[in-house]
Amino acid sequence: MSGGARLSVCATLATFLASCSLLPLVDRATWIIQAAILLIIQAAVGAAARRVPLARPLTVAAQALVSLLLLTLVFAHEQALGAIVPGPDAFRHFGLVLESGGDDIGRYMIPAPLTDGIRLMLVGGALAIGLLVDMLAVTFRSAAPAGLPLLALYSVAAGLSDGGTDWFWFLLAAGGYLLLLLAESRDRLSQWGRVFGGTGRVPGGGAPGQGGGGGAVAPVRTGRRIGAVALGIAVLVPLSPWLAIDGGLLGSSGTGVGQGSGSGGTISAVNPLVSLQNSLNQPEDRTVMTYRTNAEQTSDMYLRIVSLDEFDGTTWRPSVRSITDVPNPLPNPPGLGADIGRTEITTRISAADWYQQDWLPMPYPATKVSIDGRWRFEQVGRTLVGDHGQTTRGKSYTVSSMIVQPTAAQLANAGEPPSELAREFTKVPGSLPDVVRSTALRVTAGASDNYERAVELQDWFAVNGGFTYNTEVQAGSGSSAIARFLKQKEGFCVHFSFSMAAMARTLGIPARVAVGFTPGSPAGDGTYSVGLRDAHAWPELYFEGVGWTRFEPTPNRGTVPQYTQDDTPVGSPSDPAAPAESASSAPSASQPSSSQSCSAAQLKDGSCGNTGPAIVGGPPDDDFPLLWSLLISLGVLLVASVTLAPMMWRKGVRTRRLATPGRTAADAGPRTLAAWREVTDTAWDYGIAPDDSLTPRKAAERIVRIGELSPAATAAVQRVASAVEQVLYAPRPLPVFGLGEDVRHVYADLHAKASGWTRLSATLLPRSAVRVIWALAERWGSFTAGLRTRWSRPSGQEG
Repeated sequence: MSGGARLSVCATLATFLASCSLLPLVDRATWIIQAAILLIIQAAVGAAARRVPLARPLTVAAQALVSLLLLTLVFAHEQALGAIVPGPDAFRHFGLVLESGGDDIGRYMIPAPLTDGIRLMLVGGALAIGLLVDMLAVTFRSAAPAGLPLLALYSVAAGLSDGGTDWFWFLLAAGGYLLLLLAESRDRLSQWGRVFGGTGRVPGGGAPGQGGGGGAVAPVRTGRRIGAVALGIAVLVPLSPWLAIDGGLLGSSGTGVGQGSGSGGTISAVNPLVSLQNSLNQPEDRTVMTYRTNAEQTSDMYLRIVSLDEFDGTTWRPSVRSITDVPNPLPNPPGLGADIGRTEITTRISAADWYQQDWLPMPYPATKVSIDGRWRFEQVGRTLVGDHGQTTRGKSYTVSSMIVQPTAAQLANAGEPPSELAREFTKVPGSLPDVVRSTALRVTAGASDNYERAVELQDWFAVNGGFTYNTEVQAGSGSSAIARFLKQKEGFCVHFSFSMAAMARTLGIPARVAVGFTPGSPAGDGTYSVGLRDAHAWPELYFEGVGWTRFEPTPNRGTVPQYTQDDTPVGSPSDPAAPAESASSAPSASQPSSSQSCSAAQLKDGSCGNTGPAIVGGPPDDDFPLLWSLLISLGVLLVASVTLAPMMWRKGVRTRRLATPGRTAADAGPRTLAAWREVTDTAWDYGIAPDDSLTPRKAAERIVRIGELSPAATAAVQRVASAVEQVLYAPRPLPVFGLGEDVRHVYADLHAKASGWTRLSATLLPRSAVRVIWALAERWGSFTAGLRTRWSRPSGQEG
């Protein structure tokens, strides 16, 4: 193995070992396999680029480009061109996934679930560090500074972990770095000649290890110094009080939104369903908030947090929207006509001291909010969001809202929605499986209008479709998750609401998903208590004249709206003043009743029994990422290897032919003939085919004439031809020195005078590479001839 190849392998291994220190931060280790595969491909691209050779900056650029293509293939293949070439949609998807990952980091304790966002951060971070290490240690041949990015990678893990096994991960990372330093030391020594394994002296006048080795030992000394600094920083970073981290994986996000108290600003598309994933499976139904209301009945008192209106086939999330100061009163709900029945109510809400949420839970649609603190208003979703770290923790506030009571006839006679609203809220990605639309069409085949279609979808999920409510289902993620849910028919509110909203959109009905809480349970003193298990998601469909309208497709959860029921609805509460019993107020067979399978850390961070909804970011899709990423990555590597094989073969042959010439008469001949063969093959690559009928002198004249060589290159090719004639015809040929430089001079002159296309062809598809085929054909002929001779030999005879 050459020194450069050894350095490349050690750099990749060092990055991999340092990346292993991140393993304790997440609950699944599958990401490290993806990272290892991508690191190997990245290193292979760098090795190929250096053998061409490309300029150093171009080598790094080629590795960065291939790394971007690989990340696109793994994380944004549905938004990319040909699943690998990133476009605007792919970069936008990267941004959303990274933002979601940042939100996941802020919410989860260690070990966090391996969501798509966290996985992208881990794999992408490992690739970025790998690129820096390869650039410093291999491309620029300076392994000692490569310890700094490795230190940065380890420091992240050391600062976040609990310290129990930090020493083990440090030994792995330090071992990889020392291995890299040793590989560079060996490579530098080999450039001076033989690498000594025992005693002896090295160039520079000193014995090994005595400081007289000049440049050969300097990198090792520098590496030791940087290693000592790295050891100190690695020990001090986790102990620094200002770097202490509390709460979630990176503590509370607390980033806030907007740009101060003005009227501008935006709200980012953070996924609020991270908390909902855990709430339904908690062993203890902790009280999130209490409220008191003057509503006659609370069955429709859903406390809505935020609406998810952007659907990319994999996840639903809130769009990036403009936010303003909270108006008083709030503007009229969009699409609500004056003839629709409504009841004005007032609700006083008190959030628990431990409940931190960026969005403010409110009945929908709210008309006025009285609350202190820094809050902003997002008009499309009619939500209030905390500004610059403002949360719901311990807040008490009063909300005036309406209970909208449309009739079935009003919904059935709804007009066409505004074109801009319809265009935005009926958008579905091309990656959505066809079965989603075909199922929606089949279920609603007998419906005559959008209202009937919506009711048919709701009833199919909730009553007659054979679906089962189960909070422990694991259905994966990705574009095929909805199709999988429709086939398995088992899930909880996230699955039902996401699927109904997606199916409604395929039918041309504007739809989005709302996240919040069901009305909760009476507390006995005129107040109502809302617990963790009241967390819920439901679809909202738009009807012109009524506005955004709630539907309830989840069986055994919440209440089915009156306007979607028959005249004598089944299961309506006998006491209209009492709230409808939700599934959260009574234990379910599908809900955990004990914590015998939960660790203390899981109970603390709320991930006990977390299954991860099928369509929210979570565990990677078991259809694609790991197996298919491996196969496609290997396929891409194979295609690249086959494409670059002629160039790499030609580069290797040229290197061998132009090696240091022999210094004795015995080996002068083969070296000289190899140099002449390189001259003729180089001319062949640039369009001057060899003519074996010519003498070396005549062949040289032909190359000079057709290639229009310069005087210096002409003299060089003539010197090589004269040396060949001496080897062929002189009784005692003498060694000739400098032939390698002469050949390189001829190559440079031919390359400079060739056209751009000829240069590209000579580099990527050299004509002389056909010699490989000729050699293989000759070997195959010899092999088959040997077989025929052996088979035709009479039995009992030996060769």
